[in-house]
Amino acid sequence: MSSLLVDNIGELVTNGAGEGPLGIRRDAAVLVEEDRVAWVGPSAYAPAADHHIDAGGAAVLPGFVDSHAHLVFAGDRAAEFAARMAGEPYTGGGIRTTVGATRAATDEELRATVRRLRGEALRQGTTTMEIKSGYGLTVADEARSLRIAAESSTETTFLGAHVVPAEYADRPDDYVGLVCGPMLAAAAPYAKWVDVFCERGAFDVDHARAILACGQAVGLGVRIHANQLGPGPGVQLGVELGAASVDHCTYLSDADIDALASNRIDCMCHEGLHTTTVATLLPGAEFSTRSPYPDARRLLDAGVTVALATDCNPGSSYTSSMPFCVALAVREMRMTPAEAVWAATAGGARALRRDDIGVLTPGARADLVVLDAPSHLHLAYRPGVPLIRQVIRNGVPQ
Repeated sequence: MSSLLVDNIGELVTNGAGEGPLGIRRDAAVLVEEDRVAWVGPSAYAPAADHHIDAGGAAVLPGFVDSHAHLVFAGDRAAEFAARMAGEPYTGGGIRTTVGATRAATDEELRATVRRLRGEALRQGTTTMEIKSGYGLTVADEARSLRIAAESSTETTFLGAHVVPAEYADRPDDYVGLVCGPMLAAAAPYAKWVDVFCERGAFDVDHARAILACGQAVGLGVRIHANQLGPGPGVQLGVELGAASVDHCTYLSDADIDALASNRIDCMCHEGLHTTTVATLLPGAEFSTRSPYPDARRLLDAGVTVALATDCNPGSSYTSSMPFCVALAVREMRMTPAEAVWAATAGGARALRRDDIGVLTPGARADLVVLDAPSHLHLAYRPGVPLIRQVIRNGVPQ
């Protein structure tokens, strides 16, 4: 069994037992055997290993877990971005532009985009990345999108209900029937999750409930785009259906907060209680659309579990950088650096209902990020600076 020792770690974020909410250990070391963390402890007592990385006093944290991304597409929407910066509001209507380009692309063109963006994210410390479909919106194109996504991630999400495509503009009920029937049947073998954009201009609550229930019936977990463009029923629908995550959460009522905060279970972890439905916040979208940022402070103070993700997509958040999202969360959403780092690691894992990632404790997957900095604080303190020195994924230095 091959082993790797990372030692001389000045600050180790474990998200387990240790100092503060991040479970920090000082002067620490991590032993990796094959693809798992085998031991965590003081650097002075580190066991021998086949291979060695000296962190040189730098900070080490779990690999980022990006639980919301749209990587399977063709073309870009730079002109749309420029128009927004000139004052045009974001409505979500540009999705259909990407649908046309994606349908026209070859498999290899789509595959190249996924690999490029997945590589970008990995170099910036993201070791787990969820990938959605949603830019095909035909039976064949949604199935091939998920087949291509599954080549790069085990966390794949069927988003046939992204928008109603142009050819069904006057027949939304017929399109929902297609999504729940032939499209779901073709997509499900390549998907772990089902998602719906429950929003004005996309899918109403009745259509969203029907689609998500059909996904659940064939064994898919539930996720939902909710309350991005305005107040709406999406968050409470997600809680009602036991969704792993409600994503965006830009416009929340007191009832939405109460629904998320009351949806708790006991867990065997150092934080005690956590919510079963995670609120996943996507500050890259607000940055790119000049929309109001979600009130993370309100969610956290109510006891809601919060995750951060990039929402990487060509229209409203064309970034693959979790460090950028951490910095935005601290600056614009009133999260502390520790809260933002936890949300980008353990929080993302919770949003995927995973306990083997987002933490650096014995038995966890060996996904580590070595910073070119002495502390996790620098991720927000030095925004835009390439602070990822080394990435180890599944126990293998990248």
